[in-house]
Amino acid sequence: MASPSPSILAASALACAAACAGAAALTGANPPEPRFMAPEAVTVAAFSAPDAVRLAKQATFGPTPALIAHMSQVGPAAWLDEQFALAESGYQDIIADRNIPQSYCRSKSGSEAASCKATYWQSTPVAMRFYADAVMRNDQLRQRVALALAELLVVANQDIDSTAGLATYHQLLLDNAFGNYRDLLKAVTLNAYMGDYLDMAGSTKASPNENYARELMQLFSIGEDMLNLDGSLKLDVQGAPIPAYTGSDVHEVARALTGWTCVRFPGASPKDKSRIDYTQRMIRSASDYDADAKSFLGVTVPAQASQSASVDAVVDAVFNHPNVAPYVSKSLIQQLVVSNPTPAYVERVARVFADNGQGVRGSMRSVVRAILLDPEARGDRLAAIEGKVKEPVLLAVALARAIGMTTDGYVFTTRDGVMGQPLWSAPSVFNFYPPDYPLPLGAPLVSPPSKLLTTAADVGRHNLVYDWTVEGDADRKEFKPHTQSATGTKPLWADWEAAAADVEGLMDRVNLLLLGNGMSATQRSAMRGALTAIVNKNATTQARQRAQTALYLAASSPLFQVDR
Repeated sequence: MASPSPSILAASALACAAACAGAAALTGANPPEPRFMAPEAVTVAAFSAPDAVRLAKQATFGPTPALIAHMSQVGPAAWLDEQFALAESGYQDIIADRNIPQSYCRSKSGSEAASCKATYWQSTPVAMRFYADAVMRNDQLRQRVALALAELLVVANQDIDSTAGLATYHQLLLDNAFGNYRDLLKAVTLNAYMGDYLDMAGSTKASPNENYARELMQLFSIGEDMLNLDGSLKLDVQGAPIPAYTGSDVHEVARALTGWTCVRFPGASPKDKSRIDYTQRMIRSASDYDADAKSFLGVTVPAQASQSASVDAVVDAVFNHPNVAPYVSKSLIQQLVVSNPTPAYVERVARVFADNGQGVRGSMRSVVRAILLDPEARGDRLAAIEGKVKEPVLLAVALARAIGMTTDGYVFTTRDGVMGQPLWSAPSVFNFYPPDYPLPLGAPLVSPPSKLLTTAADVGRHNLVYDWTVEGDADRKEFKPHTQSATGTKPLWADWEAAAADVEGLMDRVNLLLLGNGMSATQRSAMRGALTAIVNKNATTQARQRAQTALYLAASSPLFQVDR
């Protein structure tokens, strides 16, 4: 990475110092009104442009000028209705084109074998599609909720080599993002990729595997301890947490889920793991099913009940457990809005999960609406200690959307691992970070994404911001297509060059788009000094360099890297 100029470093240091000084600096005390206006006129005074930026940070992968203008015009409720109707993104072509058994590449060698494996066995094509859609597609809320679900209902490509299978799983999350959580749990339970990942596939009555049964309850729905509706722990008379399920429950659920296996490609033996078709739902293997009676979570499945009936009994028992409403609600709030929601916020959303007002339990559409329209999401700006750290995926995509990039997604896959979050490659079913990871020096607050803020990852975050802004000209090598058929990544500097003709207007634009008008007077003064110090005989070059520097200063600051 090239060294920043002294003026940039000085401005960055001042911006950070001001941002870290306390609540007044974090929120900005009476910042100047922005002179930048997005292409459409803002006509709804009750939902201002900064309000729209805040909603965009929670419900999309980052604000853009057009998005700010549209949200401000229609308001949050109408915008949510629009988003619920959109379904643009997906992996259907990857599923159809790359559903190949592992044996397909075994006859190849050298570079041809490596290319075959990258195309059909690895997660990169699925990650590329995710990044491209997150940057450019309009169904932002569906994608954002699907990502939140992916970080709750975790699979990873660590041990399973199937590009089409991984795409199938994430298509399932997109398809069910606004459906019912009960239907989602059943679809996940019978998904072949999940079945292989957590060993439900091939589990037999002689040796029932408890892996999926345990994680279904511990991570996907209930949690380990009993909860009140507001997400707080229920305690026994000695003040100790009460377990939400027992070891016997795990064992009995595992018995109920025996007798399922993955579909094989034609000609393969039933046990051939190299020829599994992960795009197909698991199928019954009747001889492996435990048909005896089972009891779990207060439910009894009678002897000789069918395999399908046993699965439904498990899914229903889990889904109707009183913990599910607060557990899932809090998880989604943490992913979308704030790492430390108040108990009252969790309870309001959990009540909607339990009953959306029309007698429906588990309506994801109703829950997402409740999360995003809640007073704690839409009310006055949150206090300095609230909000959430941008995880690497959100940092990279938000910056790309602010710049105005178009992309095939590949460049993101070369960066996310350096920042500690290689997409779809979590080290375990526990994801990249736990939901209760303590905020360093901030107990009892939690900050889950902060687990990824190692020294190396933090340098990787800063390098990405610097390289894609100050060093982010269109001819940058990493933006070039990585294969002959790829399109690469293109930053849109023309709009920024036009905006940078006026330094004050440029700062207004950056302040709104990246910081939600949170820049303090000290930060603005530091940025002004850095921008006016950039002089070039070519007016276009000067404007671009000023815009790049303004973006760098804003995006590398805590005001951008922590969403509030």
